[in-house]
Amino acid sequence: MRIRYGAEKNGKPVKKAIVYTQDEHGINVADVDSDAVHIVERLRAAGFETYIVGGAVRDLMLRKKPKDFDIVSDATPTRIKKLFRNSRVIGRRFRLVHVYFGPKVFEVSTFRSLKDGSSGNTFGTIEEDALRRDFSVNALFYDPCAQVVVDYVGGMKDIRNKLIHPIIPLPVIFKDDPVRMIRAVKYAATTGFRLPLTLRWKIPKQAALLAPVSPSRLTEEIFKIIHSPHAAAITENLEFFGLYEYLQPNASRLMKESEKFRTRYLKGLGELKGDGNHKPGETIAALIRDYLVDFVDWDASDGVASAGITENYRNAFIAARQFVLPMNPPRLELDHAVRLIFAEHGQNVKKIRFFDRGKGPLHGLTGPQDREGLASADFPGGGIPPQAIAPTGEGAAKKRRRRRRPGKKPGSTNPPAQ
Repeated sequence: MRIRYGAEKNGKPVKKAIVYTQDEHGINVADVDSDAVHIVERLRAAGFETYIVGGAVRDLMLRKKPKDFDIVSDATPTRIKKLFRNSRVIGRRFRLVHVYFGPKVFEVSTFRSLKDGSSGNTFGTIEEDALRRDFSVNALFYDPCAQVVVDYVGGMKDIRNKLIHPIIPLPVIFKDDPVRMIRAVKYAATTGFRLPLTLRWKIPKQAALLAPVSPSRLTEEIFKIIHSPHAAAITENLEFFGLYEYLQPNASRLMKESEKFRTRYLKGLGELKGDGNHKPGETIAALIRDYLVDFVDWDASDGVASAGITENYRNAFIAARQFVLPMNPPRLELDHAVRLIFAEHGQNVKKIRFFDRGKGPLHGLTGPQDREGLASADFPGGGIPPQAIAPTGEGAAKKRRRRRRPGKKPGSTNPPAQ
């Protein structure tokens, strides 16, 4: 163990971080993605201080295989982009770089400053970057070249004590970003670590801060949960702290009303593998299966493709989309999930065409009256918002048509006549 020192304004040395050697942190560099190591090596060779950071370091220390390797450096996005031809700068306010190796994407960001608080976007130092992170177990910096871990916030101690400790002051950590409450509960469930009493008291009291969070961010968090091998434990803990009602309000309500539904729902989530080897729609099916089992009239058709089963499927799809709100999964993914559940009940929906140029079960539902019907109380929870139903028919065809430049024929490479 070594100490990294800094200097105060008067020049007096002050302890800044602890540097742990390989014998102390126990990370096997062979477990680190070779492409992530290559990115670090190339940036360091160019003179930039660079580390693997966050959940990947935590998981490596817990002998788990990380799903993602995030990288942080003092190189700016422009400099990173110049070093890697296989990269792209993304974001407007919070600019960072995605480096591509085949299907793999590595996120490379620049150290952020505390100048504008924990959610600002000013470039800074490694120490400031560490103090901006949410929890100490996610604020460790690993250098695979020297095989050392740099710890500015006591994250190593918290990992050894199995504790989820916040870095950002408690009065502002969740006000700055309410999604951190979901992450705290998720980290506790996936690692088996304890939440300190202060967090256990604060989270239920500030759960309502999640109400105005955008559906896209909530959808992202739900997808992370259902693709985790700990989906059931995470969901159960989120429900305990009063957070799940903001992610899946309909499921949360039914879990409170029916112990039978709660048991079935958590059992279905617990059966998800979380290894990425899922059938299309299998993860979303775990969210809607127990609801559709009670919603669908499985005796309304003889199980073969017919007008009756098409109507059954149509109603089930609309009800499923309403049920998972505010989550907004891709229509094709939800379609796979509903078909999977129908197949489990011996209903043959293979010949039902849903996305074949507007000729499926929702074809023709484009007028105001039709949309009002879909949004009526005929469907659970007060119906589905009309904007959630994609336009079909002539209106959709017009939107799909590409705008042509004046004076230019389709397929022409010549500029328009002057």
